[in-house]
Amino acid sequence: MKIKKIYKKMYYGLLKRNFRYISSPFRMLPDFIIIGAVRCGTTSLYYNICEHPQILSASYDEIGFFDVNYDLGINWYRSMFPIKSRDISSEKYLTGEDTPFYFWNESTAKKIKKDLPNVKLITILRNPVDRAYSNYNLGVRGGTENLSFEEAIDIEINALEKIEITRGNLVNLCTNPRSYIIKSLYYEQMKIWTENISKDNLFVTNTEMMLEKPENVLENIFKFLQISPYKIKNPQKRKNVQYLDMSNKTRKKLIEFFKPHNQQLYKLIGHEFKWDI
Repeated sequence: MKIKKIYKKMYYGLLKRNFRYISSPFRMLPDFIIIGAVRCGTTSLYYNICEHPQILSASYDEIGFFDVNYDLGINWYRSMFPIKSRDISSEKYLTGEDTPFYFWNESTAKKIKKDLPNVKLITILRNPVDRAYSNYNLGVRGGTENLSFEEAIDIEINALEKIEITRGNLVNLCTNPRSYIIKSLYYEQMKIWTENISKDNLFVTNTEMMLEKPENVLENIFKFLQISPYKIKNPQKRKNVQYLDMSNKTRKKLIEFFKPHNQQLYKLIGHEFKWDI
């Protein structure tokens, strides 16, 4: 088992990352991580942040180190980020990554707390009704869902009513193919981070604000990261897919379903979003 682990590190490190892996001791670790949520615009937000001249991007988004790739080691993770010597002026340079699958994983939160105690964490949350529907349509496109949205959510809601949602089963629930509703129960997931990470190192925004006033959201994020103000030229919308509108009847039903969960979230984070209308 130990030999297999060493081989895996060598293969994904030296062979796959080569020079970047060899030079990993001289590379930065992330100053910020976008931790979630899925289907809320994390990729677009990440690349918008990376347009700031003081932000140096990672090799790619959704690195997944603190959940599925942790056994590859910290040097593999460092290989994803820039060389420290890029900081050649009086301005400070930051780097970061986004992996929205971190959001529901308490084990991930504890690893981040241990390995990156001063990292700043950003989460972007979308109206849970729209997030669930977007996730459903992703399943349809991917071939993992053949039921109507109404049928699928009824099955999931009925199943969730029969169990207690705990830290122990949250990962399994959120990684099921049909997990449209559970991933939209933000309070249960956000609580993981508020209990493990300092409030000063957590920034929460929402997709609707990012779509309506991206400059304002990014201005606040740059303040949070303690870098200079900067107005990006062309706010990006990546992974933007069109699909049929949800029925009004279904939307009203889900608004009522999510309302108490949203109220718990608002109390936890200290402010409200205009979702329950």
